[in-house]
Amino acid sequence: MELFSPVGLRVWSWVSLVLLLLNSGIVLSDSRYLIGLGSYDITGPAADVNMMGYANSDQIASGIHFRLRARTFIVAEPQGNRVVFVNLDACMASQLVKIKVIERLKSRYGDLYTEKNVAISGIHTHAGPGGYLQYVVYIVTSLGFVRQSFDVIVDGIEKSIVQAHENLRPGSIFVNKGELLDAGVNRSPSAYLNNPAEERNKYKYDVDKEMTLLKFVDDEWGPVGSFNWFATHGTSMSRTNSLISGDNKGAAARFMEDWFEKNDIDSLYADEVADGIPRRVPDIIPRVPSNHHELLELAASFESSPGRPATKMLSVARRVRGDVRQAEKPGFVSAFCQTNCGDVSPNVLGAFCTDTGLPCDFNHSTCGGKNELCYGRGPGYPDEFESTRIIGERQLRKAMELFNTASEQLNGRVDYRHTFLDFSQLEVTLPKQGGGTEVVKTCPAAMGFAFAAGTTDGPGAFDFKQGDDKGNAFWRLVRNFLKTPNKEQVNCQHPKPILLDTGEMKRPYDWAPSILPIQILRVGQLVILSVPGEFTTMAGRRLRDAVRTVLTSGNKEFNRNVHVVIAGLTNTYSQYVTTFEEYEVQRYEGASTLFGPHTLSAYIQEFEKLAHALVDGQTVEPGPQPPDLLNKQISFLTPVVMDATPPGVNFGDCSSDVPKNSTFKRGDTVTVVFWSACPRNDLMTEGTFALVEILEGSSSWVPAYDDDDFCLRFKWSRPSKLSTRSQATIEWRIPQSTTPGVYRIRHFGAAKSLVGSVRHFTGSSSAFVVE
Repeated sequence: MELFSPVGLRVWSWVSLVLLLLNSGIVLSDSRYLIGLGSYDITGPAADVNMMGYANSDQIASGIHFRLRARTFIVAEPQGNRVVFVNLDACMASQLVKIKVIERLKSRYGDLYTEKNVAISGIHTHAGPGGYLQYVVYIVTSLGFVRQSFDVIVDGIEKSIVQAHENLRPGSIFVNKGELLDAGVNRSPSAYLNNPAEERNKYKYDVDKEMTLLKFVDDEWGPVGSFNWFATHGTSMSRTNSLISGDNKGAAARFMEDWFEKNDIDSLYADEVADGIPRRVPDIIPRVPSNHHELLELAASFESSPGRPATKMLSVARRVRGDVRQAEKPGFVSAFCQTNCGDVSPNVLGAFCTDTGLPCDFNHSTCGGKNELCYGRGPGYPDEFESTRIIGERQLRKAMELFNTASEQLNGRVDYRHTFLDFSQLEVTLPKQGGGTEVVKTCPAAMGFAFAAGTTDGPGAFDFKQGDDKGNAFWRLVRNFLKTPNKEQVNCQHPKPILLDTGEMKRPYDWAPSILPIQILRVGQLVILSVPGEFTTMAGRRLRDAVRTVLTSGNKEFNRNVHVVIAGLTNTYSQYVTTFEEYEVQRYEGASTLFGPHTLSAYIQEFEKLAHALVDGQTVEPGPQPPDLLNKQISFLTPVVMDATPPGVNFGDCSSDVPKNSTFKRGDTVTVVFWSACPRNDLMTEGTFALVEILEGSSSWVPAYDDDDFCLRFKWSRPSKLSTRSQATIEWRIPQSTTPGVYRIRHFGAAKSLVGSVRHFTGSSSAFVVE
């Protein structure tokens, strides 16, 4: 064949394209699926609402560390099944949320997306607004149901799924695995050690260190997304934090998305990745004056801008992410998902007593008999923001490594199985020692005394302690005012001493769930087990092994290379699942295993049934439907009555400006305070309350950082709970990568009048120099 004939030229063109793609780190493949990804803001109310996770009634939202998102992937066979996985920057999934999301999808798409093929999972941040679950025990500290929290999550999930659906295009998926050693430790090692020695000896660590990552590659655009599963709690931010935050997993997702928004594929594999974590740096090359004196002169011409009216959409229009994204290309979506994190803490330095500095008691996590003084320490101790960044960056580094080297392509069918089960009375068949079987039952939900002790990530109160299998008379008396458990329940839950008999408490409506979903999603050789709770390390290992055994012993469609991952806190929430042996110790996780000592065995039995049905191509019964309790919800959260400012002051005026003719260096913190209004008046969804702008030329202000950035914090405060006046403090920690130039800080808000109308406003600080 002539090298430069028309045919030869076409061959050389293909060879050149192959070399180019290989050189850029993109794995060539023939697409087997339609893939679509989507992402939407679910940040919620940044004021007055209790945060979900620590059950600390004093932890009330008062600002934003960075925003929360719902991130979705859809995988479909061109003419067959499809599955949807949604990862929420939220503490956990909610049954009521999923019910309403499915209702909306049904009205939009018919039976294309149902409860069976849609999974909604939470990353378990403890720094998101609460009040969006439907069972009483999970909304006590939020003063009941918070409609605003609920609505923004439902809206965001729906919109992220719609985005993913509209982005469906031919593409390929690659899977990779690797160990991440320094992002999680076991916070209940005494319970883990109660597992059989021969079982523990099979594993190198007492927590799972493996990350499983999916790489999504669009046939035209190349890499468009990445989802991974790794076990570590979303508790780098403490129980006293009041800023909305995605914690370490949300931070990792933000960092990875920012990298792909700002770098081409070549730079992903450059050497600097090993040493430099991506930061959001806008595609701005301003005409910067050549010397500091000129910069100061330019900055001096821009004094603070008085507060003035603004449109609702101005905040959205000025956000950085919208400013830098290529309009014709789908944005890169990265999700750091949760798995069996039940006993895994990101506070990797260990747990220490705040009074003595000594390690906490090993068995009970107490200090002098008190749990309140025992706290885990993150790698950035004592700075929780730094700990969040470090654990997030560690997950990011591993994810980027796995993304770079992913070469195993998913292939095979897309499929799913789903059922509901009544865990309050599930019969479980167990092998007996010496042969034969016995039938045991799960119990109605109940929480033990050690639940109230909390964990080293967030200690409880009073005289509760972990490892308590006795309880005490005083708290039993208090419990009995609510509900006295009957003898059958006490025996069923043994050795757990019951503090709250939540499964049998029905006033004003159900305190805890009893009907739970279990689900399997399959994409080729990847199998996702959707579980509605927090499995401990060993509980997760047993479940994965049991399902893997079923899959690989079936019709041989699966081999030992099947990838089985657990998606924790998915579709609804029912607290913890421990092994039988860990349950006996009654640390926090065992006390929070609602359905008794055989809960894990019940899950294994029922997931094995789903796996058999998946392998054999059989359908499964839908099971009993969970209740929709929306119309029964009660809320004691008072509405915003009105906002006001001092006489002669406008909303958006600076209360505390930057110093005149000020210069800051990278690494410094710039702080500006504005007269503001309650953030509940407008959540600024897909917008921002805070903005850093850089001067381009001599008069054009360009967005540089917003409240979705790790370096920018929006803090809201009022002098007293009943005050109508409030202020917004915006803190910018200037990144080392910041472009020198002239900057200013801007605030967006919405104020409510006494008659109920809401008016949007904006204001800005004086300009300053960053050198």
